Amino acid sequence: MILNGKELSEKRLAIVKSEIEKTGLKPCLATVIVGEDPASQLYVRMKHNACGKVGIRSVGVELPGDSTTEDVVSAVEKLNSDPAVHGILVQLPLPKEIDTEKVIESVIPEKDVDGFHPLNNGRLFSGRPDFVPCTPGGIMTILREYEIDPAGKKAVVIGRSVDVGRPMAALLINADATVTVCHSKTQNLAEETSKADILISAIGRARFVGPEMVKKGAVVIDVGTNHDENGKLCGDVDFEKVEPIASAITPVPGGVGPMTIATLMENTLESARRHANL
Repeated sequence: MILNGKELSEKRLAIVKSEIEKTGLKPCLATVIVGEDPASQLYVRMKHNACGKVGIRSVGVELPGDSTTEDVVSAVEKLNSDPAVHGILVQLPLPKEIDTEKVIESVIPEKDVDGFHPLNNGRLFSGRPDFVPCTPGGIMTILREYEIDPAGKKAVVIGRSVDVGRPMAALLINADATVTVCHSKTQNLAEETSKADILISAIGRARFVGPEMVKKGAVVIDVGTNHDENGKLCGDVDFEKVEPIASAITPVPGGVGPMTIATLMENTLESARRHANL
């Protein structure tokens, strides 16, 4: 079974649009981008396009590549104090000269629709999540919509990043899965992954996960966005070889990526609802 994130994202975006029309809310998402990295600019455009589809107003703050940490924090603080802005997204990665943690912490938790603020991370890990990071949140929506219940299952997450791997593990624990997190220092990686009922890869290595790493009948979620030696877009999973083994699998493209943006829209709407006490 192909877990079609593109189709599902359209369904979720339609729900967001309907809710906005029904409630009369005027949600607003502000993005902050530093420099002219083409990939970052593309991702920001995609987020603004999604806002336009569902009726969320979007504001873009563009800062030059030589901006200081203080410059970025100042821009964020202006958005924090603007009552018309409900969600703030700082596009990562930031230039290496900028203190990324300081910038993330400058976004007030109530507008942290990316779910990266330490307070929101703490709520997630305590089992009482508020805003969760959009990629793990989108994955949980995929599992729920396709009626894949993690409860009692063995889940393995490859990757321990703060934006995907760690919050993904926390969400799966909250959903009563038994979770193992693997990373670059894990020994006998294939032995660990081949035990997984649900296998999630978020390491950014093209076609790294082969059939020998996957248990027959496993659910495989591919977070990777890579390019192979021929420049072709692909995931972390060798899709053609793993699909016959898996009971369900996300493609790249068209899997997790669209759900990340849909979840961002959902988080922004939820923030607007809270600001309006709805």
